[in-house]
Amino acid sequence: MKKISRGKVQKYAFDNRDKPCLRVKQGEKFQIETDDALSGLIADDSDRPVVHSMTGEHMAKLQSCHPPLYNPVVGPIYVEGCEEGDVLAVTIDWIDPWRYGFSGILPGVGPLTDSLKYPECAEPYVHVIEHIPGPSGHTRDGTAKYSDTLSWPLEPFIGTLATASQREVFTSVLGQGSFGGNIDCRDIRAGHTIYLNSFNKGGLLYIGDVHGGQGDTEFTGIADETRATVQLSCTVIKNKRLPCVRIDKPDSVVAVGINLPMEQALFDATSNLMAWLAEDYDVPPKDLYVRMSCDPAFRIRTYQVVRAMTLQHVVGAEYPKNRLFNALGTGKGSNKKRKKAP
Repeated sequence: MKKISRGKVQKYAFDNRDKPCLRVKQGEKFQIETDDALSGLIADDSDRPVVHSMTGEHMAKLQSCHPPLYNPVVGPIYVEGCEEGDVLAVTIDWIDPWRYGFSGILPGVGPLTDSLKYPECAEPYVHVIEHIPGPSGHTRDGTAKYSDTLSWPLEPFIGTLATASQREVFTSVLGQGSFGGNIDCRDIRAGHTIYLNSFNKGGLLYIGDVHGGQGDTEFTGIADETRATVQLSCTVIKNKRLPCVRIDKPDSVVAVGINLPMEQALFDATSNLMAWLAEDYDVPPKDLYVRMSCDPAFRIRTYQVVRAMTLQHVVGAEYPKNRLFNALGTGKGSNKKRKKAP
């Protein structure tokens, strides 16, 4: 199996001028080892790891550029048969976080960065989270140990997944759009397929910024940031263009919206969902429009709500597959009967 080891490739932008670091066939499984979003803030995985501070030399080096050298990614990965004007479907098999992750407070980031009411929430802070393997012997089904008295199940996902743009170079910390990017979407996780627009021959996929878990906000700009190993594969949908990222889960579909303010991201996500279900499930837009107001199964998911530089808000509109039928009897109602993904 093809694999890119940690540290061999480390980029900070999605740039179609980069030479591919890996070439894969459609359906071929491959593995990527990623660094954490702050390029090794936790330096090792020993019993007493070296942990850099938010204000020391390690961070000063990352912040020596503008925008900062946050969110290193591995790529580009060239997928055979993918062309400009196609959609790249990325299926994630599993994600194994490293032994440790960290969260905390980044100076100057977040809604409380200038708070007088909670001044302690504006101070630089690193909180180490230990990742304990689960029944499989891997962290993919393990536990996040926040403290001696508080733990929760790990829910690892890829925070930054993107294809290179055709004409612009986006940084891996601020780049967001229909190509994916740093969108910190909790549903880019194992067992799901993510659909991204391709703007170049080969798709040119970038991967990084794995999280051990995240709430519905990521207010502080960092979640459970961790190094990881990811196994995934890609297929191509020919001659397709999406308004934004789409995610196929086992029991539901999620259409993503990326915009400012948050309500506009929400409107974009619902419009994306309406287009998807009309095209591929024959659910009339008016029918879904009404259902979004009355069906408790329709959900809005907030993913990235970070007040930092030019980052936009990321929202998902989710609807279960077992509801994909039309009240008038015209909907297809089953994923098995879909015309063509996504």
